[in-house]
Amino acid sequence: MSNVKTVSYRNLGWQTAADIYFPPGFDDKKKYPAIVSTHPIGSCKEQTAGNIYAKGLAEAGFIVLVHDASFQGDSGGTPRFIEDPAIRVSDIRFAVDYLQSLPHVDAERIGAIGVCGGGAYTVHAGITDHRIKALVSITGVNYGRLIREGFAQFKPRELAANIAQMRTAQAQGAEHDAANLLPESVDSAKQAGITDIDVLEATDYYKTTRGQQPNGATSQLMSFSGAALGWDAFTNAEVLLIQPLMVVIGDKPGGFGAYRDGWEIYSRAASTNKQIVVAEGWSHYDLYDKPEPVAIAMAKVIPFFKDNL
Repeated sequence: MSNVKTVSYRNLGWQTAADIYFPPGFDDKKKYPAIVSTHPIGSCKEQTAGNIYAKGLAEAGFIVLVHDASFQGDSGGTPRFIEDPAIRVSDIRFAVDYLQSLPHVDAERIGAIGVCGGGAYTVHAGITDHRIKALVSITGVNYGRLIREGFAQFKPRELAANIAQMRTAQAQGAEHDAANLLPESVDSAKQAGITDIDVLEATDYYKTTRGQQPNGATSQLMSFSGAALGWDAFTNAEVLLIQPLMVVIGDKPGGFGAYRDGWEIYSRAASTNKQIVVAEGWSHYDLYDKPEPVAIAMAKVIPFFKDNL
């Protein structure tokens, strides 16, 4: 079993909370390759990015840091529940900074992995932060595209108008109300006529004992979502994304779009060493924690990081 230590380090104007997973037989006199693991939107460091992927990679010999996003989980920053892609990417840079400060980390052998929204944030970080030497996106979702399409119901200008109204109201004293991104239960979702596999399976993961954690809030301050509305995870990938890249997707497409986003970044990346892994018969949320699809992913991810870090 890997050992886990909770740490805190300085971000822009607040503290980041993170768990570091150490490999078995860790020797603090040695230098290890290290990996930053980034959690999905609405998630936290104790869920899939931590207890599945960080844990598995640590057991394979890596030091893995999984952080709570700024404004979320145990990390600082107010107002709470902001999901700002630029700051989420900045969080990854600060995680790299922190790992490079540790005497038992080889500063030239740092990689990054992310799940869902965290997968696309990881890609975006790698495009311009070449301290990250290898990248893995697990069922990565380009959040800018998702908010313009799914969240906005393909009416992004209407959503922009709504965000403007919310910000104006809050500037004049209205409450900062965070919206819950998911139904309260699978049953209530089905009763409301929801049929999308990603929404139903997300609810099953986040709202039941399967994946539920106190800080996995699945909440977002929508009035601060204008930053995401105009953002794109894959900008300049054709020019600047040159590191080894692995994209893992399931072949059951859902409304959050990981399948299409996975193929898009695989095709657009300038990387000469790039691989796409399709877990056949499995969905987006199966790759969060189901043993069989996770094993399909890790059978490729571990050798990928060993070869490239």
